[in-house]
Order: sequence, then C-alpha cells, then structure tokens
Amino acid sequence: MDKAILISLVFGIVSFGLAAPPDNDPPAIKLFKPLPASFESTRNPASQAKVDLGRALFYEKRLSKANDVSCNSCHDLNTYGVDNQPTSTGFQNQKGGRNSPTVYNAAGHFVQFWDGRAADVEAQAKGPVMTAVEMAMGAEKDVVARLKGIPGYIAMFKAAFPKQGDPVSFDNMALAIGSFERGLVTPSRWDKYLAGDKTALTEPERAGFKLFVDGGCAGCHSGTLVGGSMYQKAGLVKPWDNQKDPGRYSVTKTDSDKMFFKVPSLRNIAKTAPYFHDGSVTSLNQAVKYMSVHQCSKSLTDDQVKSVVTWLGSLTGDIPKAYIKAPPMPN
Repeated sequence: MDKAILISLVFGIVSFGLAAPPDNDPPAIKLFKPLPASFESTRNPASQAKVDLGRALFYEKRLSKANDVSCNSCHDLNTYGVDNQPTSTGFQNQKGGRNSPTVYNAAGHFVQFWDGRAADVEAQAKGPVMTAVEMAMGAEKDVVARLKGIPGYIAMFKAAFPKQGDPVSFDNMALAIGSFERGLVTPSRWDKYLAGDKTALTEPERAGFKLFVDGGCAGCHSGTLVGGSMYQKAGLVKPWDNQKDPGRYSVTKTDSDKMFFKVPSLRNIAKTAPYFHDGSVTSLNQAVKYMSVHQCSKSLTDDQVKSVVTWLGSLTGDIPKAYIKAPPMPN
C-alpha cells in the first residue's frame, strides 16, 4: 500500500459510527498539542520594536504598486486572517490563482504557501509584495526606495535593527513582518481541553472528535495546528474533481508531486470559508463530506458530518484584538 494512503487510513480501522461520548479520550488525543503563546524563531528573534515595525508593514498599502493592497487586504486580521473569497483581489483587480489561507497560527506550519515554496513566514512575506497579480512591486529596490521615502519608517527600521548602519532593506522588511506574524496565535477551548480542562468541550463536541479520529482524519490533521505539518495528495483515494492546479508539482516538477498540497490547519476552520486550495466549497459541512470521500474513502451521513463539524467549532479561537490593532501609518 502507498505510504501516504497508509498514514491517512491508519486511524480509520475503527468503525465509523455515531456513538455516545467516550468516558475517556481516544488514544489519538496524544497526537494533539496546545498552541504556544507565540511561534518563536531562533533565526529571527522577536523584539518589541521589530514586532511594531512588522505590524505597521502588515497594514501598509504603500508596499503595493498602486498603494491599495496590504497584507491585511487578503489576510484580514479582524476576520480570522482571511478575506472569505475563493481567490483574492490584487493589483488592477486581478485575481490570484489559489485561495488565501489564514495567517493566524501560520508561523507554526512546516512550510508556507499551498505548494510549500517558502520555508517560513519570513520567506513568505516577500512573495506577495513582488507577485504581479498581488502587490506588484517591480523589484526589491523599488520596495526599499519607497520605504526610505517615508521618514517614519527609517526611524522604525533603525529601532528594530539597531546594529545595522543601513537597516531599511527588503530582507529586514520580511523579518519584521514575520516577527509580527509569529504572535498571531488564537487559543481556543480545544487548547483548554488539551491542557486538562475536561469541561472545556461539550459532550457533542467530544463525540465529534471521536468521530473525526475514527474516520481517519487525524492521519493528516493532527498536532498543534490540527494540520499544517505535511503534504498530502488531493484525491488520495478518489480523484479530485478539479485537476487544473498540479500543486507542489509546480515547484518541484516531479511527477510524484502532482496534486500534492500542504495539509491546511483546521484551526478556526469554521470562520475561514471558502475551502480548499481553489476556494471551491463554501460550506464546512460539504467540505467535510467531500474530504471523507476523496481522502478517507468514507461516505458520511448528514448526522455524522454535523457531529464532526460540531467538534471543529471548538477550534475557533480568540482573536488577539490588542495585538492586531492597526497602528497609525508612519509618514
């Protein structure tokens, strides 16, 4: 059996039926961990000045060619880090090719972008600024020139990178944005439950979790982020309907990578529709039903879907309102 299929189906050996909430959690609970306070990086250690700069840059529309698109345009921090569109609108109203995933908790993913072409949030921050259909800045030097034309940013870069003689750089821009994004963490009742508070979930939510595990979903969606830690083939056991986007193959050009995508985190999934890399499904119930067929070879009843979705609701976390508050833009 293909290794990827084995990993995904290993949890599906148990019968997949609705049942009363268990007295004890299924053994697979050990695959899940609570969120940290932040996703720290030894390569990019945080400082208050760096985070403050990154926050301003995240909201900064002047990082786009037409001064009308910021990181927050596609990853709205007030709506769980997404714009709730199938694909986002960028320069001259062009549409991107893939759904914009939430930026919340993204720093904990093992790679960035659906196809994994960026190693971390610092590398990811460089992409949209330069992409023609997104922010469309022509070259790194154009970004630096624009930032150096704003005295307030020169001061903020000096505070964030005090040991550098000329700190306003494209790389430092990305480091600052990444530093801010590493604090975009949304703890939920699920984290309280994992930490030992067994009253944090309702009995229907606990039953939904057991159903999620018994159905094989935890083969890919586990860990701290309930996903975000591996690649998987879209259409693992039944071909995906939309084959236009080859996924990771577009990066590696390796045939075995066709239709492989980063497994998304299910954190805040009830708030981040539409779903999948193409944003083709608007209903979470429908997304669960579709995934169970195409990834786990299981046909769920409406009641089973409802039960799983009930548990998924416990993954909706608290938006850090004070942390994400848009600052006055430097001038």
